[in-house]
Amino acid sequence: MWGEPITFETATLGKYWTVTSTAEAARALMERWPVTAGPAYEAALRTCLAVMEGKVRPAEARQAFLNAAEEADVFIRP
Repeated sequence: MWGEPITFETATLGKYWTVTSTAEAARALMERWPVTAGPAYEAALRTCLAVMEGKVRPAEARQAFLNAAEEADVFIRP
């Protein structure tokens, strides 16, 4: 679980999804992301996997998810 969730707008205008954990972030990236390529997207997937394997801290996956959102121009609700 992340200490601070991230709410982002999905591809459906006006629909939002709140991510509270690394597992949810991985699912969002694989199932709801508007682009499936790019360095930040790929790094976010790798980081999520590394967290689930216990190799890195969840905070790193959260930041990687935010980086992927910026790369894909996904709106993050403040």
